[in-house]
Amino acid sequence: MKYKKLGKSGIEVSEIGFGAWTIALNWWGKEIDEDEAKRMLKKAYDCGINFFETGDMYGKGKSERLIGEAFKDMRNEVIISTKYGYDFEQVKQIGHTELPQQFDEEFTRKALNNSLDRLKTDYVDMYGLHNPKMHHIKDDSIFNTLDSLIEEEKIRTYQIALGPAIGWTKEGLESMKRKNVTAVQTVFNILEQTPGNELLNSGIENNVGILVRVPDASGILTGKVNADTKIDEKDHRSVRKGEWIKASLKKVEQLRPIADRNGLSIKELAIKFILSKEGISSVFPTVISEEEIQTFSDMSNGKYLNNSDMKEIDQLYTKWWSENPYAVSYTHLTLPTSDLV
Repeated sequence: MKYKKLGKSGIEVSEIGFGAWTIALNWWGKEIDEDEAKRMLKKAYDCGINFFETGDMYGKGKSERLIGEAFKDMRNEVIISTKYGYDFEQVKQIGHTELPQQFDEEFTRKALNNSLDRLKTDYVDMYGLHNPKMHHIKDDSIFNTLDSLIEEEKIRTYQIALGPAIGWTKEGLESMKRKNVTAVQTVFNILEQTPGNELLNSGIENNVGILVRVPDASGILTGKVNADTKIDEKDHRSVRKGEWIKASLKKVEQLRPIADRNGLSIKELAIKFILSKEGISSVFPTVISEEEIQTFSDMSNGKYLNNSDMKEIDQLYTKWWSENPYAVSYTHLTLPTSDLV
């Protein structure tokens, strides 16, 4: 496993991280029981993954609790990141409906203390605003509170997790102006590089690490989703429309020669592409089994795509954009309702 700096914080994180929402929610085709979830967490650690990223609302605290139980005697050996901002205790969530948000000081401190209790720790390495809107990012009082929490040693640093879906370019760029924002989390993959590429460039300029989720384009790049796949409406991938899936599968075939000459599967190419990008601190593959954790961990072996391959992928993406911006932009996935990852 290879490790990278988490932006200006200097914290070293595994370039393959563990996105822990799947162990608490059945939004990816599988409900994972608690014993298996803990085995998955320990498997990730055994594979060299030290970066565990979650959110307080995943399973209404379940994900945090599982991480706390799995690593209660190993706190100094793992990097833990969690997020807050949704008032999930007072409101019943229906489907993927986005819940009310709060980021005021009283709510922030209460949310953090609850997270610390569930995680069985007295600090988190990184705390995050979960899907904040522009008016939140421009609110000095929110960041004054986070800075105070750093001084109190309850958090080491903080991130902005953009969402709920792909996009939110202006919010990402604005957040990087904050001096203590260490990382910005966004949807980014070989098929969906907008707005990721722009955020990457700004991240490099501001020493802000980019954290990547949905690197598999909701299963397109792992082969889990094809034109005939039936997806339950409760599954997070149900937001993907049939026309987008068909168009994406055609793009995958255009990428296959690059994968083949490197001796890679499309899944491996998708992850290697992200790891080969300057400015990426860590990527969170969507995993629902110990076997998948091993598979993705093995991809972190210090071997990256060469400049020629990266240039060819850039040219393909530019071509796709010129032919049909809608098919490669975030507009197809701008959900009004999704709390998500």
